[in-house]
This record gives sequence, C-alpha cells and structure tokens, in this order.
Amino acid sequence: MMPFRRPNIARSYGDTLLRWCAAAALAVDAYVHADLAEGYDAVVKSVSQGDLFRIEAALAALAALLLLIRPHRPALAFAFLVAAGGLAALLLYRYVDVGSLGPLPNMYEPVWYTDKQTAAVAEAVAALATGCLLLTHRRVRA
Repeated sequence: MMPFRRPNIARSYGDTLLRWCAAAALAVDAYVHADLAEGYDAVVKSVSQGDLFRIEAALAALAALLLLIRPHRPALAFAFLVAAGGLAALLLYRYVDVGSLGPLPNMYEPVWYTDKQTAAVAEAVAALATGCLLLTHRRVRA
C-alpha cells in the first residue's frame, strides 16, 4: 500500500502562475506581430516579412491556448520553441545583416522601437517561464 502524499500546493500554484505568465506573454507577442504584419508586407522575396509576422502571431496564439487548455510536456516544448525562436530571430535580425536566406527576405532592422521591445520582452518572459516549467515538469492538471 502506498503512503498518502500531500500535494505540493505551493508548487502547483507556482506552475499555474508560470503557465499563465507564459500564456499572457505569448498573447502579447501574437498581438504585436499581428498588428505589425501589414506594415511589413512590402518586404518580400518569395515570402513577405508580413506573412512571417502573421505566422509568428498564429504560432504564439496557438502556444498560449495550448498552455491554458492542455499544459502537457509537448505543449510546453512547443511554447518554448515559439518564444525562444521568435526572440532569437528578433535579436539576429536586429544585430546581424544576414541578407536574404532562401525564400526569406532581408529582415535586417538595426533599430529598437516600442513594439520591437515589447515583443522581445514578451518572448523572453515566455521562454523563461516555459523553460522553467520544462525543467521542473511533472504531471500538471489544468
């Protein structure tokens, strides 16, 4: 017979707080990218930068919903990849002029402005929160 184990309430609240924080940050990221997309439709090679922003917005929104609806390990990993990948792309194209890559246009933009800073902070928060959840993950119930 297994001994009775009390659930770790503090850990449960901490996990829930991190999930909601990550979901909120991903929602902010999705909003910023969706809002900026139209302004970047002119930056085109085979795919426009506006389309890439729309894809990022859709992926971030999906990741946020998955964190809230079904917080299992694959959802955490997906959310982490979306947030960390978005932040990596943002920083790369802020600091390095890599030019066009395959069908991707040259997205080099060596300036910081409010929406870019907002997206960077949101992606960093989401990546940190989901990274912590992945490292400490155990079976989580919504």
